[in-house]
Amino acid sequence: MRRFLLPLALLVALPTEVAGQAIARAHVTVDSPQVRLADLFEHAGPRGGRVLGPAPAPGQRYVVPVAQLAAIARDHGLTLAGGGPTVVERPGRPVARPEIEAALREALIVAGAAETPSARVDLAAFVPPTVPIAAAPRLVVEDLAWDHASGRFAATLAAIVEGEPPARTRLAGRVIDLVAVPVAVRRLVAGEPVGPGDVRMAQLPPDRVPADALRDPSALDGQVLRRSVPPGTPIGAADLGGRLLVVKDAPVTMVIELPGLAITAQGRALDNGGRGDVVRILNIASRAVVEATVIGPGRARVAPGSLPVSRPADRRSSHRRAESLR
Repeated sequence: MRRFLLPLALLVALPTEVAGQAIARAHVTVDSPQVRLADLFEHAGPRGGRVLGPAPAPGQRYVVPVAQLAAIARDHGLTLAGGGPTVVERPGRPVARPEIEAALREALIVAGAAETPSARVDLAAFVPPTVPIAAAPRLVVEDLAWDHASGRFAATLAAIVEGEPPARTRLAGRVIDLVAVPVAVRRLVAGEPVGPGDVRMAQLPPDRVPADALRDPSALDGQVLRRSVPPGTPIGAADLGGRLLVVKDAPVTMVIELPGLAITAQGRALDNGGRGDVVRILNIASRAVVEATVIGPGRARVAPGSLPVSRPADRRSSHRRAESLR
């Protein structure tokens, strides 16, 4: 803790008068830029409002030693009857980081260093200026220097409060213009169609956005994923396999093409599928499950001579087995 000597000019002798008894305070908290006689002494009398000198800076303190307390008391018509040294403290608060970032972002936009208000400002380690607790400082960015190629900047921030010396601190960091892209709100599984509730808009640094990332969320609606996408991740064109043409549990027209002949049958899709995907289809008539290639909305091609994935159970043999168990 450093010792502080009030300016000698303030210790000018006053006319001789009867000295009052005063006791130095051990600790005093002041909320103004000046220290007064009554701040240092109990029973300071009618001269208690006299200004002795500057108070500590907000958030700081200093010590007035006993010898100086005695001199101050004597020169103001008092006798030091005890106490001291006196710790003089002034409360303060650091300027909040969001306030600093807002002022810095505005200055960067004016200077052309940040293209949009949503640009992210990454600040290196810094010590925020301290101002009086109740003060609403005006923040001014001074001496701003910015490198266009790297996005790095340096500046001085001045926190200005009326009646106070400006509190200044150095700032340095980098400006990153964020990119608005839709990202997955949960883990999206390969083969799953993307619905409106599966994505949300997010602001991401350019290095986290793939070159083929889709920017319009409506372009994703109904698209089938070729691979899984973790939550919070943009979706690129390479992740998509096209829109669903065959929907699970929906009717499907199965087509078998032979030379000069096309045969169709009705089925029910057991899988989702986009164009070119191989899906399983239940033949409504035979109850057999076959594999077919999706060729259009609600249409799938069955290769001639392909065998069913599963055949329907023989109801007569099942009935005979049930009879033998009776």
